[in-house]
Amino acid sequence: MTRSTVLVAGVGNVFLGDDGFGVETVRRLSAHPLPDGVDVVDVGVRGVDLAYRLLDGYRTAVLVDTTCRGGAPGTVRLIEAAAEPLKAPVLDGHRMGPDAVLALLAALAAGTGGEPPGRVLVVGCEPASLEEGIGLSAPVAAAVEEAVHMVLRVVDEATQPERETTPC
Repeated sequence: MTRSTVLVAGVGNVFLGDDGFGVETVRRLSAHPLPDGVDVVDVGVRGVDLAYRLLDGYRTAVLVDTTCRGGAPGTVRLIEAAAEPLKAPVLDGHRMGPDAVLALLAALAAGTGGEPPGRVLVVGCEPASLEEGIGLSAPVAAAVEEAVHMVLRVVDEATQPERETTPC
């Protein structure tokens, strides 16, 4: 069981163009000072590894990946994963996106006794191309810095001490 509060995981395949967005974002994020209790990892295409990491007792998980939602390429969104419907996971060790990882969590938690995060967010970017090739398209490359700042805001919020409320 980890003592960390927040897990930030870059997800994606750097050999499929804009699918490398999450990996590039966490690479750039590592240049920023982060509070104690924040783990930043590049999980790439290792979805099963990510699923097990999510059971390590983090309070908040931030997954950074491409998200195809019909917007303009380079559009960055913060998505509350609990609000999204989950389908049964497709167990493919080479391609498990955040949706499949999250759908797998309940089964893994039951089998391992692990504890999933209380809150899971996805910082997603609309891709321009997921074709074979290394490197991000211009609009997605331009969106990486926005995503880094979005992750920093989420981390700042998630690592603030619990505020005590006093009755009136």
